[in-house]
Amino acid sequence: MKAHTKETQANLTPRAALDILKEGNGRFIKNLKAQRDLLGQANDTRDGQWPFAIILSCIDSRTSAELIFDQGLGDIFSVRIAGNIVNTDILGSMEFACKVAGSKLIVVLGHTKCGAVKGACDHVEMGNLTELLSKIQPAVYSESETTNTEKRNSKNGKFVENVAAINVKRSVKNIIERSFIIEQMVENGEIGVVGAMYNIETGKVEFYKDVAFIKDEQNPAFSVDELRH
Repeated sequence: MKAHTKETQANLTPRAALDILKEGNGRFIKNLKAQRDLLGQANDTRDGQWPFAIILSCIDSRTSAELIFDQGLGDIFSVRIAGNIVNTDILGSMEFACKVAGSKLIVVLGHTKCGAVKGACDHVEMGNLTELLSKIQPAVYSESETTNTEKRNSKNGKFVENVAAINVKRSVKNIIERSFIIEQMVENGEIGVVGAMYNIETGKVEFYKDVAFIKDEQNPAFSVDELRH
């Protein structure tokens, strides 16, 4: 399998980019790999790169996006930070990936049993980690299913996974709301933004339909104004 070129990237739609990732994850969970000459891909991309997607994921050692989606060199931009949170630097990186480098899809990829989410659930404060975890706190407070205050901590696995899902969905909306460039590209159908959750036990990625912002023939009426309500 060859690395993406300017032409192959340009011919992809956001929906097609999503399908590539779904197919790659399908191979991953079946313990299959596409045939790639990685050294050849390194050589092919020596003068330029044309990734079709940018994926924001956690630093967790088990969540490498390239492996989870069975992608090669030059295929995706990978942004990793504890708790897959969004900040200004990450937004700038996404704007570069999409507006300058031509990527068609932004994915916020959370994962089960996330240590950063557990830390936020327990209101951990430790050095610079305190500020990072504070960005996950809104998801903790938004979780309404767990009403018993004694169970709103990392010992409650269900609570942790609920918070992780909310955190992903908040991040997706924050990306569009905080970046005018990304907002306009989504509105024009140039790119899509989606949220997903990786199960570290099964290897499967679940894409959230309620935070899949792709304007195309399958969803022609979508407007980012929907996020304002």
